[in-house]
Parts: sequence; structure tokens; C-alpha cells
Amino acid sequence: MKFSLPKIKIPKIGGNKEAQLNKPEHIDLEDIIAPSSIELKQNYIRLGERFAKSFFIFSYPRYLSTGWLSPIINIQYPMDISFHIHPINSEIVLKRLRKKLTEVQSEIMDKEEKGLIRDPVLQTSYEDIESLRDSLQTARERVFKFGLYITVYADSLNNLRKIENSLRSVLESRLIYIRPTLFKQKEGFNSSVPYGLDKIGVHTTMNTAPLSSVFPFVSSDLSANEGILYGINLHNSSLVLFDRFTLENSNMVIFGKAGGGKSYAVKLEILRYMMQGVDVIIIDPENEYKFLADAVGGSCFEISLTAPNHINPFDLPQPREDEDPKNVLRSNIINLVGLLRVMFGGLSPKEDSIIDQAITETYAAKDITPESDPATWKEKIPILSDFEAILENMKGTGSLVDKLRKFTKGSYAGFFNQPSDVSMDNKFVVFGVRDMEEELRPMAMFIILRYIWNTIRSSLKKRILVVDEAWWIMQSEDGASFLYGICKRARKYWLGVSTITQDISDFMGSSYGKPIITNSSLQLLMKQSPASINTLQETFNLTDEEKYILLQSAVGEGVFFAGQKHVAIKIVASYIEDQLITTAPEEVLAIREAKKKKGLGK
Repeated sequence: MKFSLPKIKIPKIGGNKEAQLNKPEHIDLEDIIAPSSIELKQNYIRLGERFAKSFFIFSYPRYLSTGWLSPIINIQYPMDISFHIHPINSEIVLKRLRKKLTEVQSEIMDKEEKGLIRDPVLQTSYEDIESLRDSLQTARERVFKFGLYITVYADSLNNLRKIENSLRSVLESRLIYIRPTLFKQKEGFNSSVPYGLDKIGVHTTMNTAPLSSVFPFVSSDLSANEGILYGINLHNSSLVLFDRFTLENSNMVIFGKAGGGKSYAVKLEILRYMMQGVDVIIIDPENEYKFLADAVGGSCFEISLTAPNHINPFDLPQPREDEDPKNVLRSNIINLVGLLRVMFGGLSPKEDSIIDQAITETYAAKDITPESDPATWKEKIPILSDFEAILENMKGTGSLVDKLRKFTKGSYAGFFNQPSDVSMDNKFVVFGVRDMEEELRPMAMFIILRYIWNTIRSSLKKRILVVDEAWWIMQSEDGASFLYGICKRARKYWLGVSTITQDISDFMGSSYGKPIITNSSLQLLMKQSPASINTLQETFNLTDEEKYILLQSAVGEGVFFAGQKHVAIKIVASYIEDQLITTAPEEVLAIREAKKKKGLGK
């Protein structure tokens, strides 16, 4: 049967054109409302140039899990799904159950009289009927006739078959079976659209509990009574309010491709935590936090070979009252050996032992020993040239001294062989390493991280440490090990470590990548590239739906994990916050131009 309808011109619906084109199927509204023709076949309908096919579910398993329909709702194909729920009078159901119970009980007794073994199927049926009778009698349950119909759309019969295979695969894996409405495609189509008509009449009897599992919109909720606003829950539009310091640890990892909104989300988080009195320390490889530091009155230290700011690798933390000075000194020596291993490009076991001894003697020459008074350490801290002098007087150290000289007398001495002249007394401190030579950047980040850790250990205070582009420091085994050690011990010092990186493959290339993720109770995953999505899915055990979210999400959207809960999230900021944290070049330029016009500087 085929007939034509007049074509009606309907304006296109607005929205994200790119997102629409990325969908597997793109159907205009006018193609459905007013197709040029409608052709009815036994197993599909042709609507103009489009095809539609309707199905009904005819068989369910004994148990249905909550949200079992969610994979169908989230599948990337256009479709209509309709529920038809018809309540049944409980009195009628109870009468039928009594009759059925009598039949089952009679059959069980008959088998017992004949000496046959117990039939588990009959016994289970008897128990189920009795349980349902009790629930109905006390009004805890009701019984309904339930019909579920699905109509899918495609631009070709071949694609229609592919969609049908996908539907069957997803549902049959859950022991749920569908059939097309053969010779009733028109009725199936009308039953799926929002007319409220049930023209198919294929029903399954369900009580309240299994029927409630059909509701597909199941999502986690991350709205706590305290904390900061992280964003909007895309599942149910609720607020994602959370305090990272309430979990077993306060560490966080953030993954996302360039331009996905990682830095924006982190800046927004630290800005809001600062309003609650939390101190923030940032290692910034691209100097993109400088504008925020200036806005909040923070300190920004630019680290390079020619910059006026220096950090001495030999600096020592001031031991707290509950710490043994011997352990503090020994731990610092071990970490310093790791730093020198990075600076020298590796050490043999013999060289490692020599370096350890030389560092100990360098401190001892300045009267810094486990027996000396820790209060006097700060005034006597050696520098790298003091270490060189000790190393020169030791046997078999010629090659080590030659390697060290470029850091003490060569072009690198301007940064590495100077006393520390930076202060971390400010509540917002940024160390910018953008201008440091690329080959020296991992070393510089290691030295900065050691200096920060020494400061954190000296006083107990609620802080957040942000390590942006963490893959730089994780290029070396010692750098990655030190970062992991901080993440592992951060909770004891009231510290939350935020580790940010673009490429999860680089991060997971280190043997410490997975342990750092494991020791981070919060994870924020933002827009990903197809090349890295499979690694990310395997690492975080993402569902296919979450995988598609990360591939197709807009800027500022992603998946937020907090402990065992996770939600799809959209990062939102107020106008004032946006002006302080934006990194979009066009917006930054506009803000600068506006300031120039107002005479507020460059």
C-alpha cells in the first residue's frame, strides 16, 4: 500500500550542527512529520527516503536488573520507545493465583505420592506464587500488563538490518528477546509514537518490582551537604557538590585532549577552594596560571636558566615535632640521589653508592648530621658546588665530576647552583617552567616538586598541589617514583594532589601511572581522542556509553568519578569566574583590550 502526502516546509531545529552530523543517522523533523510518501511493507515502513521498523519485546528473564534498558536508550541510533502499562485489579489476580497455587500444590503432592524426586521448577513456582500473594494481600505490590514497543529509523534497508542486529545483541545478552511486528508495521509505528495508543497488544504480566526496573533514567547523585560546585550532572541536571577532602584521600587525576577544558576545570576548582581557605600550589609548564595568580594576589615564580628565581636542590625541610630528624635527613638524601640520577642520565650501582656517600659528607661538612640541631640546618644548607668539591676528593669520581660541572660552572649553573630565594608564604603559589629548556624541564619540575614537598612536610595545613602536564616529570623513573610517593603520603599532610595530563598513553607508559590513579579517589575524564579512548576505557573500566560520551562531549564536559560514584558532568562558571580563568586566546585578548581601554594596564 502506498500513498502520497503534501510536502510541508518546516524550519530546521537549531543546535550543534557538528554534533548532529557526527551521529550515525541524521533525520530531519520534516521527514517524519510530512514525508513525501509512505509505503507499508510486511516488515518495515518507508517514509519518503527513510525506513522505519517496529519491534515488540515478548520474553523476559526471571530476574531484571535495575536500568537494564539504559544501553538501548543510549545507543547511537534514532528510535522511538514506548511503554504501555495497564493496571490489573488485585482481586482478579488473587483469584487466579489461588487457582494456580492449587494446581501447582496438587502436582507436587501427586509426585510425592508416586515417590518421584522433588521437581525444583514446581517448588520455585510454588514459592513465587506464595510470595506474590502475600505482597498483593498487604498492598505492597500491584500487578500490571506491560507492553514495550520500539521503532527504529535508518536511511537504507542495510542500515536498518544493522540496527536490528545491534538491538538483538544488546537485549539477548540480558536474555530479553524481540520480534518485528510482521504485517502490523503501521500499528507498531502508531504504538511507538506519543499517541497513547496500544495497537499491538503484546503484554507481559509484571508486578511492581520488576516493572520499576524498566525505568531507564538511572544515574548517580553527587550532591553533598558541603564542598564546592564542580558542575552540572548531565544525567538529571542536579548539582555536583562535593568536598574532595572527605574521601579516603584527596588526590585527583584529570585526563583530556588539548582544548577539552582540563585547565579551565582545575582553575575553577582551585578558585572555589581558595574561598574556603585552602592553600593552592601549582607547577605550571605553560605559564597559563599567571593571570589567575595576579588576579587573586598570589605569587608566580618563573623558573628558567636566566630567571631571578632559584631553588637549591640541597634544601632540607624543617622536621615537625612528631618527626625524627634522622629520618627526615635520610629521606632527603635518598630523594636527592634520585634527582642526581635524572641529572646524570642514570647511575651504575657503584656510582649510586658513591653519590649517596658524597651527599652525606656534603651535609656533614656543613655540620648537618642526624645528631645536630635541626633548628640550625636552614642557615648552613650547601649548594651544588659544595657537593662538587666533596666529589672531587673521592676516588673514581672523574666522570661524575665532569658531568656535574655543567650544572655548577657551565650554562646550567644559573639555576642549579644557587641558594633558594623563593617564598611559599602566599596562599596561592605558581611555579612557571615554560621558559626552561625542554631537556631540563623534567629536572626543574623534580627540583620544584622536592622543594614543595619539603615545605608541605614542615607544617600541617589544608592544601591542593596541582601538577600540570605531569607526563614531563614521569619521563624518568625517579621522577615518577617521587610523584607517586607524594600521592601516597599526601593524606597524612592534609594535601590533595591534582595530576593533569593530555595523553594517557604517556602517563600509563610509566610503571607508576596506574598506582597514581589507584591512589586518587577522584578522577575527571574530559574529551578524548579516538587514539587513546580504548586505553582509557580499559584503565577506568568505562562502559560503552561513557566511552561515547568522552568521544563526543563538548568542551567542558566529561565523566566525574568520586569514590564509587560517577556521573556525566558539565563544568559551569559564573561570568566573573570565567573572566579570571579562561584560557581561550580570543577571550584573553578581548579581556586585555578591555583593560587597556579602562587604563588598567596591559
